[in-house]
Amino acid sequence: MIPIRDSVKKVAILAPTALLPRPWRVATRRKLLSGLELAIANRAGLLIIGHPKSGNTWLKVMLARLYQVRHGLEASALIGSDELALRNSKIPRLAATNAWYSYEGSVGKVLAADAPDDPLRHKPVILLARNPIDIAVSWFFQFTRRQSAHKQELINHFIDHPIDRHTVTLWDFVRYSDIGLPFLIDYLNTWERNLQQLDNSLLVRYEDLRAEPAATLKQVIRLMGEEFTDEEIAEAVAFGSFDNLRKLETSGFFRRGGMRLHNAKDPDTFKTRRGKVGGYPDYFTPDQVRELEDLMMQRLSPTFGYRPSDFARPNDDQP
Repeated sequence: MIPIRDSVKKVAILAPTALLPRPWRVATRRKLLSGLELAIANRAGLLIIGHPKSGNTWLKVMLARLYQVRHGLEASALIGSDELALRNSKIPRLAATNAWYSYEGSVGKVLAADAPDDPLRHKPVILLARNPIDIAVSWFFQFTRRQSAHKQELINHFIDHPIDRHTVTLWDFVRYSDIGLPFLIDYLNTWERNLQQLDNSLLVRYEDLRAEPAATLKQVIRLMGEEFTDEEIAEAVAFGSFDNLRKLETSGFFRRGGMRLHNAKDPDTFKTRRGKVGGYPDYFTPDQVRELEDLMMQRLSPTFGYRPSDFARPNDDQP
C-alpha cells in the first residue's frame, strides 16, 4: 500500500467539506483535522510547539536540511511533516503545531500540565518562544495577508470576536484583538507551565536561534537523540539563513507548504518577511511602544528573559 502524505490527507478533508453550510463545515473540519493533527504528532520524532511567526518553519527547514543532505534527497520538499520520512524510513517526522487554535488544540490538551499520562507526553517536545510583541506584529501580517481562508475561518470561529482581515488595523489587532498581545503573553505563560511537566522538553528562544543558530540547533538535535557533525550543522544553518530562504522563496523554489510563494509583489506576504529581532518599534509611536512593553513586563513570565527593546525608538519630538 502506497503511503499517503499528510498534506494529501488534509486536502481530502478540506475539499469535500468546502460546500457545506458554514456551521457544519467548521464543525466537520475541526473534528477531522483534530484527528489528523494528533496522528501527525504521535508519529513525529520531534514535536515543535510554537505560535505562528515564532520561527517554526525556519527551524524545520534547518532540521530537514540535515537529513535531506545526509540521505541525498530533494531539497524543495523540506518542510512537510512526513515529506522526507516517506522517502527514507530512517528520517524522523517533524511536527510543528501551535497546539492551541481550533483543531491544533487537540495536541495542546494532551500536553497540558494537568492532562493524564499519554505516550505523546514522552516525546521530544520543544517550545519555540519569541518576544510576543514581535510575534504580534508578524502575526498581523500573516493573518491579514497570508493566512489560508479555511484556517482563518477556523480561528475566527474559535475566538469570541471574529476579525475582519480587510479592515482591522495593526494597533487594534496587536493591542485589542482576541489573538493579539494579551493572548500571546498568556499563550507563552501557559506553555512554559506545560513544558515543566514534560520529561523530554526544551525551551528554545527565536532570538537565541538567530544569535547562535549552530549551537541552538545542536541542542535540538541532542534532544532528539540524533548526531550530526559540526560541518553538517553549519551547512544546514547556511541553507536556512534569512537571505538564502528569501532568495529561494521569491524564486518559487518551494512548490508547496509553508514556504510556498504567495504574492511576489508584496514582501509583507513572504514567509521570510523580515526576520528582525526587536523590530516592533518600527511600527508604533513611542507611547504605543511603551504601552506594549509595559504590558509584556507586567504579565509575561520572567523565565523568557524578554525586556523592553534596546533598539532605538522613534524620536518623541517627531510630528
